[in-house]
Amino acid sequence: MKQLSWMAVLVILIVAAIPVVALAQDGGPSPEPGSAVTDDEVNAVANQLYCPVCENVPLDVCGTQACADWRGEIRTMLQEGRSEQDIFNYFTDRYGQRVLATPEARGFNLIVWIVPPLALIIGIVVLVGALRRMAPGAIKADQAAMAAAALRYDNLDPEIVARIEADLHEFSG
Repeated sequence: MKQLSWMAVLVILIVAAIPVVALAQDGGPSPEPGSAVTDDEVNAVANQLYCPVCENVPLDVCGTQACADWRGEIRTMLQEGRSEQDIFNYFTDRYGQRVLATPEARGFNLIVWIVPPLALIIGIVVLVGALRRMAPGAIKADQAAMAAAALRYDNLDPEIVARIEADLHEFSG
């Protein structure tokens, strides 16, 4: 049973570390200013942005002319040597936080980063507790503990205790 507890703690720590690892990632080195920027580099940035016009459509797959123009802006900014974060800042300044595929971990958006891991941890704790209660022998151990507590007849008349015990034996079969 202790091994199950340690495994649950390990799972919780791993799950809690996932957002930290994701936040630690950067987009890699920016292309040299003036160098040719590939479609893959443009799409790597564009898929982290949502189309400000269409709802819930990543910028890299949106077929509107506006999105094609915005991908062109991204290409130009990458050719100028701007970083991904500079491009994200540019788009959020113009269109707001809703264009970011991954919300920033501040303000109200912090709920998006806190609630899912917290819910997962609570779910794991509840599951481990339920599994412990459902383990073979757990019910019998609880019943034995209750019976041992019930056998404390400190202030009762021994005759009455004997009759109660006889009745219980007769009743339980």
